[in-house]
Amino acid sequence: MSSFDSSTSPEDAILLHGDSLPDPTVHDPARRRSILITVCIALMAVIAAVTGLNVAQPHLALDLGASQSQVLWMINLYAISLASLLLPLGAVGDRWGRKPVLLIGLAVFGVANIGSALAPSVEVMLGARFLSGVGAAMIMPVTLSVITSAFPDEERSKAIGIWTGVAGAGGILGMFLSAVLVDFLSWRWLFALPVVLVAVAAVMALRAVPNSRQSSEHRFDTVGSVLSLLAIMGASFVLHEGPAIGWTAAPTLFGFAVSIAAFIAFVWWELRHPDPLLDIRLFRKRSLTSGSVSLTTWFGVQAGVFIVLYPFFQAVLGWSGLRATLGLMPMALLMMVFSGVAPLLSARIGPKTTIAGGVLLGATGLALMSLLVSVDGGYLSVLPGMVAMGIGMGLAMAPSTEAITSSLPRDQQGVASALNDVTRELGTSLGVALLGAVFAAGYTSAIAPRLAGFPGDAARLAGQNIANAMALADGGLPYADSLYRAAQEAFVESWQQAMWVGVGVMALLFLFIVLRGPERPASTESTSAKA
Repeated sequence: MSSFDSSTSPEDAILLHGDSLPDPTVHDPARRRSILITVCIALMAVIAAVTGLNVAQPHLALDLGASQSQVLWMINLYAISLASLLLPLGAVGDRWGRKPVLLIGLAVFGVANIGSALAPSVEVMLGARFLSGVGAAMIMPVTLSVITSAFPDEERSKAIGIWTGVAGAGGILGMFLSAVLVDFLSWRWLFALPVVLVAVAAVMALRAVPNSRQSSEHRFDTVGSVLSLLAIMGASFVLHEGPAIGWTAAPTLFGFAVSIAAFIAFVWWELRHPDPLLDIRLFRKRSLTSGSVSLTTWFGVQAGVFIVLYPFFQAVLGWSGLRATLGLMPMALLMMVFSGVAPLLSARIGPKTTIAGGVLLGATGLALMSLLVSVDGGYLSVLPGMVAMGIGMGLAMAPSTEAITSSLPRDQQGVASALNDVTRELGTSLGVALLGAVFAAGYTSAIAPRLAGFPGDAARLAGQNIANAMALADGGLPYADSLYRAAQEAFVESWQQAMWVGVGVMALLFLFIVLRGPERPASTESTSAKA
């Protein structure tokens, strides 16, 4: 049965069905540019909302009377709900149509951000942040699946590279704009940025984005959707809350048990379902496995670096939040630039070599940050490592993303895109948990021998974190400068330990990519041979 509307063009009424698929490619170059701009604007809104609240934590606590735990939940609830709903809502986009799901997601996300901006209490803010995550989970997979279904083969890699650059650097750009708004206006203006972005994206989507969907004889995989939600929600909860409440605390262990049980049940169910939410057998493909592992690792390392790098600028160098965010810009800009270069390089030398080269550069950047960083060296002591990291991320992430999307059929690109996004979200949470724990333990052990001779209360505060030592230095006490210097040196020492752990992780990823990385598609090989 056909679902074409005779009043619309074939590009706006794409029905993906069986072996007789109408060509879903948009053939007008100007329209393809409009599509790419539209989905990148929508993606920027979602990514910026992940990191935006980080720069406003003290303001939220003050204005809403929130505890530190509640402030963290305002930040984490968005990420948890987003990660948990990506797979089910990505599949919904494939079934219902990607354009309507994108428009509904933009509407939900916009309303939720208006609610966050006007929130009079902690409870309202938490509800609005959860709703923001729901809207974001509808938007994010569709932005990539629209590209993979609308762009011709020869342009798809480049478009994915641009999308990847926005996805990777959008968080830093969002933090910078958020810091500007917080410094010059108030934290409530943070939510004006995503509202404006989704409004622009919605208007452009109505005109430019084509509708495509999957037609299936089987019912939607509701059981698989619920099980995937529970598995990812449990894992996200453990990774976000474990460092705060303790890895052996009852809620952490319960979340871990739910995640493992749901994951096992999900795999069992998907292997037996006639039209699974995610065909587990596809992970036999090297491209899908290596792309997923690569993105999970990269986003984990990136997140781990950021949780150390940002406080280094503020607490060690004494920079403002705005200046600290500006200091991250070289890495973000290089990431965006080389995400555009990566598809061209991948077509010439192959995705495996491109990803492996990016991983080597990333490991080199981490090693440089560990070897060169010092209190007196300041920003220039970390800049070479940031440059290498930015280039490496750009080179590795775009072909890794394409490896995932190319592994699933075109009519399941919503699920492919959602899987790509899930690896990013879980990788980020895992990186924060792992490198954050290494850094925290390293600071505790590094500061302890340096506290001898300082008053007990002051030593205890400085032993907790460097921010306390910085506050004591501002108080003008006679021993405060020496204590602050000790905390700075301990911070740098623990930074070095965390970076070397990151180097080890990247070394393992390099070996994995060399052994199991994605091979060059046959069509690409023949094209390169002709060239």
